[in-house]
Amino acid sequence: MRVTAEDSFIAPPVLAEVVRSGFVESRHRGSLVILAPDGSVELSLGATTTPIFPRSSSKPMQAVGVLRTGLDLTGERLALAAASHSGELFHRDLVRQLLAEHGLDAGQLQCPPDLPLDPVEQETYLASGAVRDRIAMNCSGKHTAMLAASALRGWPLESYLDPDHPLQKLIHRVVEEVAGEPVTAVGTDGCGAPLLAITLTGLARAYRSFVLAAPDTPERRVADAMRAHPEYVAGTRRPDTLLMRAVPGLLSKMGAEAVQAAALPDGRAVAFKVEDGAGRALGPVLRRALDLMGVRVPEFGRVAVLGGGREVGEIRATF
Repeated sequence: MRVTAEDSFIAPPVLAEVVRSGFVESRHRGSLVILAPDGSVELSLGATTTPIFPRSSSKPMQAVGVLRTGLDLTGERLALAAASHSGELFHRDLVRQLLAEHGLDAGQLQCPPDLPLDPVEQETYLASGAVRDRIAMNCSGKHTAMLAASALRGWPLESYLDPDHPLQKLIHRVVEEVAGEPVTAVGTDGCGAPLLAITLTGLARAYRSFVLAAPDTPERRVADAMRAHPEYVAGTRRPDTLLMRAVPGLLSKMGAEAVQAAALPDGRAVAFKVEDGAGRALGPVLRRALDLMGVRVPEFGRVAVLGGGREVGEIRATF
């Protein structure tokens, strides 16, 4: 079945609604595309051919760029290079190890100092007396990999985030190649790295290309590392980790401002963005998308609405 509802002059459809005590309190509009195993568009809602910033859903593509420099990352280290990690102790320890292994130090990281992303870990971190730190920032694994790749090639380290840096130019080419379309805008992500605008359809194509790539190619190596070590991609309590553990062969990565991309090993893929950037809608929307793709994960994606400390409703998908 193919359903299309796309018009740049019309507000995108409602993807999720917040129901409190049987009353629809809020609505989240957005755009979503599902690709069939052969790569054709199976479902298109909203502006799926309008460029967006994929935010951290770009990280697998950035990791491919790092591998194409010749940097040899495998296993947990490669998963961390594609991560929005929670800042748990095992994440921070591996970032430190990576820096030391490549003759680098934390002072060379240009991601901003931050607290752990995971709220539980953040409480533990602050209770220990720790303060905002670059290593605790969720993108520190990616930045470490970018620095290591630049050092390997003899490229400048102090400007590794400049869009004109050789590494960033290489990543730009990777994004266009796997998305099958040109980058239409370049911005700056929250971590300071260049951010490349592509469409949701291009984002879904990119993830599809990763799961279908031949063994030992950079794309497949990144996909395999993420799927084998999902706790390093996200964290012990994060949705991407839970999904990749629950669904064999699934590749999944969220991004800030409510962006999500995922692909199944047979080439089916989904990408969506909630227009208002509300991350609370990600789980219900992704759960419904996976349902439509024939994948059911009963314990995933339900978000309760609370009142007085008890459940009085839920956030639910509407498509």
